[in-house]
Amino acid sequence: MEALYIKETKCTPKISLNPNGEMTLVGKSYPENTLEFYKPMMEWLEKYFDSNPSHKTVFNMEILYFNSSSSKLFFDLFDLLEEYSKTNEIEINWIYDEDNENAEEAGQDFMEDFDSLKINLVVK
Repeated sequence: MEALYIKETKCTPKISLNPNGEMTLVGKSYPENTLEFYKPMMEWLEKYFDSNPSHKTVFNMEILYFNSSSSKLFFDLFDLLEEYSKTNEIEINWIYDEDNENAEEAGQDFMEDFDSLKINLVVK
């Protein structure tokens, strides 16, 4: 399985998904069409977990700003990860700047909504 890499733009994050279990989303997320932008990522993840995933998958998410449609997509992402966490070791690092209260609160909300996922709040 090949890695997936999508370059960062002013309104979309860098996405780096590696079959060795290292996943990264960094940047801002307010694409024109959120579902279309994230579709390759979601499809890649399903193939990854349905094939031969790494013994541990780590998601490093450093989203500086995101709109409501991205929030819904992240909810869907965590929903997918929660389902696969029943049979795979998955860890999410929600990375935020200490001055960004909105990002911290979003991470806390995701922790509450997905209490069976291992989500770490990481201050940058």
